[in-house]
Amino acid sequence: MCGIVGYVGHRPALDVVVEALRRMEYRGYDSAGVAVLDGRGGLAVERKAGRLANLEAELDDAGRDHFAGSTGIGHTRWATHGRPTDRNAHPHRDATGKIAVVHNGIIENFAPLRHELEAEHVDLRSDTDSEVAVHLVARAYADGPTAGDFVGSALAVLRRLEGAFTLVFTHADHPGTIVAARRSTPLVVGVGEGEMFVGSDVAAFIEHTREAVELGQDQVVVITADGYTVTNFDGNDDVPTRPFTIDWDLEAAEKGGHDYFMLKEIEEQPQAVADTLLGHFANGRIVLDEQRLSDQELRDVDKVFVVACGTAYHSGLVAKYAIEHWTRLPVEVELASEFRYRDPVLDRSTLVVAISQSGETADTLEAVRHAKDQKARVLAVCNTNGAQIPREADAVLYTRAGPEIGVASTKCFLAQVTANYLVGLALAQARGTKYPDEVAREYLELEAMPQLVARVLETVEPVRALARELAASPAVLFLGRHVGYPVALEGALKLKELAYMHAEGFAAGELKHGPIALIEDGLPVIVVMPSPKGRAVLHSKMLSNIREIQARGARTVVIAEEGDEAVRPFANHLIEIPASPTLLQPLLATVPLQVFAAEVAQTRGYDVDKPRNLAKSVTVE
Repeated sequence: MCGIVGYVGHRPALDVVVEALRRMEYRGYDSAGVAVLDGRGGLAVERKAGRLANLEAELDDAGRDHFAGSTGIGHTRWATHGRPTDRNAHPHRDATGKIAVVHNGIIENFAPLRHELEAEHVDLRSDTDSEVAVHLVARAYADGPTAGDFVGSALAVLRRLEGAFTLVFTHADHPGTIVAARRSTPLVVGVGEGEMFVGSDVAAFIEHTREAVELGQDQVVVITADGYTVTNFDGNDDVPTRPFTIDWDLEAAEKGGHDYFMLKEIEEQPQAVADTLLGHFANGRIVLDEQRLSDQELRDVDKVFVVACGTAYHSGLVAKYAIEHWTRLPVEVELASEFRYRDPVLDRSTLVVAISQSGETADTLEAVRHAKDQKARVLAVCNTNGAQIPREADAVLYTRAGPEIGVASTKCFLAQVTANYLVGLALAQARGTKYPDEVAREYLELEAMPQLVARVLETVEPVRALARELAASPAVLFLGRHVGYPVALEGALKLKELAYMHAEGFAAGELKHGPIALIEDGLPVIVVMPSPKGRAVLHSKMLSNIREIQARGARTVVIAEEGDEAVRPFANHLIEIPASPTLLQPLLATVPLQVFAAEVAQTRGYDVDKPRNLAKSVTVE
């Protein structure tokens, strides 16, 4: 995943582009670069490995007056082809130095294209797949049917490329024009007054305009200061586009006084849950955002697959408990990266629920396409309006968490869990497995959760103190049962992502089947306790698990419902959360684990927002 921006207008392009890269640095931070056209046939390029600050230092050393011009492109890289070095940083230029490109994604047929260029003695100066694109455009522009035609040359090259990519081209002989294209990776257009933008997401230009246009699959946009034209790769302009207005502002992407975006986003979770619920219960019925599936089609469903990756996968595990309980439908939760390769049994009676924050996650997108090929119905749960996965789905439920800048997901996870509950209730409603008054009661219980999440956030200071105390531990284990098991997995993932610690989540009943061998004196074990009211049998069994690990020297950190006095004697550290319905407890129990992981990472001196080797959205397989 990379951050891409392009600008044409009346402002100094360098200022616009660098500020946009700063807001999108979470998308990629192995290297960064800019290219600015001076309008007199010149193209100034600077690029540098490492964080954006390294690039800015280079620009200051070179003299920013060399980058005077009102057309520019920029890039923050997350490496896929070639190490994160200066020579592999974007933008890449052709041999004449007149054409520049920035790229997100993977050009899958780059090897034969590279060999083709090398056979013509083209001097390739990087290890990337991206560079082939700019040399191919230069060749098409220099000779053949598209000679002298910048847009035509770009289109001719795009038709040859295979893979998933966003590409943005500039040409020094065509100042004031940018050509950009997308296939399966994100790109959005910003429409200003006397200026136009393209970006990987709206954060690139929200400071300047809230008016945007979503681009569809295999679409090309040509922007000038006066406007834009959208075509397909063949140059046909009879293609659908969808203008939209961005409903959040620049302040939403700022840290709000916190040291890290993630800390701000953790505190925004009550609002994220409330906003995700908003408007989804009307006239006594659950309502989806884009419900292109009829009640009859939902009634015909006889099996549900949930496909997702990473944190979204854990939200899907919670969905399984709710959907099966409320609908009596069998539910399988699949890692999207494995789904299509194991040849799952799908048909028109199968519902595939695809969960992705960005709506562009490559593995999940390919799982959706496989499901569609097998005639299954697809319902998307997504945080990004108009992204590719919801565009290709039969129905959509948007999580309304707003922009999430921290790479490790927090508020989007809680919003996904909330949305998954709504999916379960929508299925129960259509299938008649719950009466209307039961659906209404479940929804009212969901509506009460934001206030309870806020109560948890008011009491997490002892969790931070405990995290500082345990930050030097070499490992931490997490145990859970029922819906507490996905919470345990998510807690372990957060600690791995942020603090680079060995952390594992286990179903507590599996403890004696192997993992108990890991228990040693002083090892922190975080236990997610089920409610003694809702699941009394599970509660007593979990108490037995705690006794087993304490007897072997574990240091127990127990997350338990307020008033659960039975667990207090067995908790070295007790973290209390408000009582809630059993199925909804993950919305509360997850929050202390997020705070714990962030505080451990801070204590260990790590960047909470930008953990090493990770990107916010994985748009390549």
